[in-house]
Amino acid sequence: MELSIELIPEAVDEIRTLLAELDAELSSGYEPHQRHALSLDALFKPEVRFYAAYLDERAVGCGGVAFLGDFAELKRMYCRPAVRGQGVAPALLAKIESTARDAGFTRLRLETGVHQHAAIRFYERSGFRARGPFGAYAAMAPQAIALSAFFEKTVPPADAPFTPHLRDLL
Repeated sequence: MELSIELIPEAVDEIRTLLAELDAELSSGYEPHQRHALSLDALFKPEVRFYAAYLDERAVGCGGVAFLGDFAELKRMYCRPAVRGQGVAPALLAKIESTARDAGFTRLRLETGVHQHAAIRFYERSGFRARGPFGAYAAMAPQAIALSAFFEKTVPPADAPFTPHLRDLL
């Protein structure tokens, strides 16, 4: 199987479909006021880079990065259940991290829901550490972020040596 990650410059049907799947997944555990996703239009603004992951030329995942002041924020990352565990999420995250690094950002942050256990484990394995609310989330009413989990990672410089974790090699 061939995996590729491509920059998506505008909303296309396959991205709409992936984001609808993500929204459906999230709607079962969170009220609308507890979901803080960028709208489809906002994903294609100049301060955001949005990517699709293709496995054998079929869109199977997506994710983006928003450049916000002194940090970058991971946005709308999703992989279809059928491809989870096949390297799609790590490839997407690697592309997002390199995009943030290339844009001069050293901190990558994210907000996810507390019920997204697999996503939280993935982010922690990928070097993210829990932190408090940041940016616009810090100004939100407590009930709006009661089911949110916040994370941050220092983006290593491009010339940093790669040191895989043993668990990633097994």
